[in-house]
Amino acid sequence: MSVDSVKQPPSGPRAELKRQAIVRAARDLFLQEGFGVGMDTIAAEAGVSKVTVYNHFGSKEALFTAVITNALDEPLAGESSAALEGLAEAEDLRAALVEAARAWVQAVRTNHEVTALRNLVAAELHRFPELGEAWRHRGTESHHPAVANALHALTEQGRLRIPDLQVAIIQFYGLLVFPHMVFSSYGTHIDDDVTDRLIIGGVDMFLTHYGRRDA
Repeated sequence: MSVDSVKQPPSGPRAELKRQAIVRAARDLFLQEGFGVGMDTIAAEAGVSKVTVYNHFGSKEALFTAVITNALDEPLAGESSAALEGLAEAEDLRAALVEAARAWVQAVRTNHEVTALRNLVAAELHRFPELGEAWRHRGTESHHPAVANALHALTEQGRLRIPDLQVAIIQFYGLLVFPHMVFSSYGTHIDDDVTDRLIIGGVDMFLTHYGRRDA
């Protein structure tokens, strides 16, 4: 089969609007009904035909992956992203890191839709292992570019010493965000006081390991 004969998804402004409507509708319905919701129901909710949905995504698995991929970066949008971008200019790096971490963790704790989608992925992996591809096979740095960019910039400035950025990103997540993901998967949460102690302690541990030794 030639490259020209491979069907490409629709393109252009109108097609992009339809794609966004399909993803929004699919996200709402996956959260309400789980992965078993029909493609015809998703199409009706999006205001398009089922053929249009398949033209854009090809399969329900591909549509689910698009929904998950779009959700990955939500906790680091807005205030969280701005706080991370400002780290390179901060005079007091520890204080700036603590504030950036607070914004990030707050977004993770309060974005219940992303938590529900994460739990849905975990629930469906045994039947559809390809549903986890968006999280398993995107590189660590591409999961949240704002984190990677911030740590890379601080390393370039000489304010941090990070020989392995991939490991540092996972450690940063592990100290700040992963505890909340684990607890939420059990249907519970870490209270506000412990959350703030985890943030402050996590930042201090990170800086102790990666901070300049002469600082």
